[in-house]
Amino acid sequence: MASLGSLKSTIFDREERKQQYQAHIRGLNAYDRHKKFINDYVSFYGKEKPSNVRLPIKTDQDTLREGYRFIRSEEDDMDPSWEQRLVKRYYDKLFKEYCIADMSQYKSGKIGLRWRTEKEVISGKGQFICGNKHCDEKDGLASYEVNFCYFEAGENKQALVKLVTCERCARKLNYKRQKEKEQLEKRQQEQDRRKRNRSKSDDDLDEFQESKERRQKGKRATISPSDHKIDDDDNIDEYLEGMFP
Repeated sequence: MASLGSLKSTIFDREERKQQYQAHIRGLNAYDRHKKFINDYVSFYGKEKPSNVRLPIKTDQDTLREGYRFIRSEEDDMDPSWEQRLVKRYYDKLFKEYCIADMSQYKSGKIGLRWRTEKEVISGKGQFICGNKHCDEKDGLASYEVNFCYFEAGENKQALVKLVTCERCARKLNYKRQKEKEQLEKRQQEQDRRKRNRSKSDDDLDEFQESKERRQKGKRATISPSDHKIDDDDNIDEYLEGMFP
């Protein structure tokens, strides 16, 4: 029979290992906990090695990517699922006064916007530093209200948000629209020029036709048959007067 001392030691060791295991589990994220439980299960019950286990895995980052909304609705907040609670906890940590912009594809009219993180708020990024993700300009900043149109969760949405940028990056916001306006004006000018050229050609043709008609009328008046007839009659009278004095 085991002594009371050895029994106490066994119980103490078991409780210590249990506390260490629980502390280790609490220090893991959802993905690492999942892997830990699967490995322990296979090690205890299975015959195959843990490395052979192939299961679909969904990380916290996948959950945030799928469930994140630029602006959450009341329906989103009412969802009691663990995924939505994780997304809302992340969403509540963002600062939603000014946005950060990704203008890497501004020439095609595609500009991405997101809310600022705590680190960016502390550094002044997006408020005292240009809100363009790839610009650190601090001078000549101005605040703009941007009508942000985006596609999210299978729907077209829009929101009026604030964005602080320098003068150079502000032009990128309207780059595509300005280019389309310039191209439209250029096409209109080309159409007007063609109309003027066609009108001038028509006027020249009309003037040429009128001049041609005037020349033809003058020519007909010079060689009119009636004039020749009058001259012939005068010659006959003079001939007759010579015959009959």
